[in-house]
Amino acid sequence: MLTKLGRFWRILATGFCFSVFGLGGLLVPLFVLPIQFLLYRDKQKRRKAARFTVHLLFKFFVGLMGMLGIFKFTIADKKQFANLHGKLVLANHPTLIDVVVLISLIPNADCVVKAHLFSNPFMRGVIKSTGYISNDCPDGLLTDCAASLASGNNVIVFPEGTRTTPGQALKFKRGAANIALRCRAEIVSVLIHVSPSTLTKSEMWYEVAPTQAKFDLAMTRQQLQLPVVDTAKLTQQARSFTREMQAFFQGELDTYE
Repeated sequence: MLTKLGRFWRILATGFCFSVFGLGGLLVPLFVLPIQFLLYRDKQKRRKAARFTVHLLFKFFVGLMGMLGIFKFTIADKKQFANLHGKLVLANHPTLIDVVVLISLIPNADCVVKAHLFSNPFMRGVIKSTGYISNDCPDGLLTDCAASLASGNNVIVFPEGTRTTPGQALKFKRGAANIALRCRAEIVSVLIHVSPSTLTKSEMWYEVAPTQAKFDLAMTRQQLQLPVVDTAKLTQQARSFTREMQAFFQGELDTYE
């Protein structure tokens, strides 16, 4: 009985949290961002202010989910995350809220987002104001990532490109490797482990886990090292580095479990 009541509570709490998230996505562009537009005439300063606003709001959202008992968050390396500068942050992607948690930890976070989110009524205002990078044009994406890293932002990328399928091995795409190699980025690798599995790609938000999920996040003990870049063999290097990243993260997950 208590297990059923706990699950029912987490369904209600999850629905409430995502309602708050959606409402924030509508209200922030209407009330907060216009004030920042008046305060900061410089475009880059406005974007920085918008990103910091999102960082604070996501920190509140993560705290709310923890307070309501949806997740038990265990976050390591908080000070290191807060002090990152100009890094490419690579992480595995088990749940819907991974990017939210990462941005809540990194004040000057940038990220690569799917192009369709630029037309999402709950997200487009915030995404456009922050200058987050669209994945619709590969060449433009690389240029934008390089510029963002050079300006000191930390670019968050999920090498899988989508959420992990529970019970299956990781499968990385070449996009993250291309960004790392072509931008010659310094990498920070982050491991996310969630148990029991929840908020995956194949589940609706209300299909919560039977017990409270544990959400563990930390920088990996060993960090991925960017190979020496050979501009004449970038395509082959991207394939090779993608396999290396995939094996690295899979090994970290297998060791964790």
